[in-house]
Amino acid sequence: MDISFALTGKGYVIVAADTTAARSIVKMKVDEDKIKVLSPHLLMAFSGEPGDTVQFAEYIERNIRLYQIRNTYALRPPSAASWIRRALADSLRSRRPYSVNLLVGGYDTSTHTPHLYWVDYLGTMSEVPFAAHGYGAYFALSLLDRYHDPEASLEDGLATLRRCLDEVAKRLVVTPEKYKVKVVDKDGVREVEI
Repeated sequence: MDISFALTGKGYVIVAADTTAARSIVKMKVDEDKIKVLSPHLLMAFSGEPGDTVQFAEYIERNIRLYQIRNTYALRPPSAASWIRRALADSLRSRRPYSVNLLVGGYDTSTHTPHLYWVDYLGTMSEVPFAAHGYGAYFALSLLDRYHDPEASLEDGLATLRRCLDEVAKRLVVTPEKYKVKVVDKDGVREVEI
């Protein structure tokens, strides 16, 4: 059961994901990082089937890095999100489809704007101001709809995220213990405590 949230603000994207790795009723790990840093200003939260998520995330990470090595510059967030969506859609039409849901967030250094993309396992992509995947989405999307402000400071964005995490902890039967939170802005990707 994976839970991930993301939201944009004035010059940043916040991405949060739970750190629990579980299968059925067994909790196998409590320190799993489900947010992959793809480039200095791009990250991706992934959820879905355990084998698929790790393999697809590493495939994406390596190919985006290869693009950067070949072309001496990194992909901008809109281009990277389109390529990721295409890779997921192509796998869907193969014999081995990936069952992976993604939140792709990045900061475009050329236009100085944050971007957030919601991608599901069917290859559907949409640019959104906030997003969620997993059971936590049932509780958090209404809060994000009410409290999200595209001009909010980073502290206000983290407070909105904290509301979502508190609501999930209060209402969801099987609540994750910990979340990993990463922020991407003009300074790059960094992890923050919440």
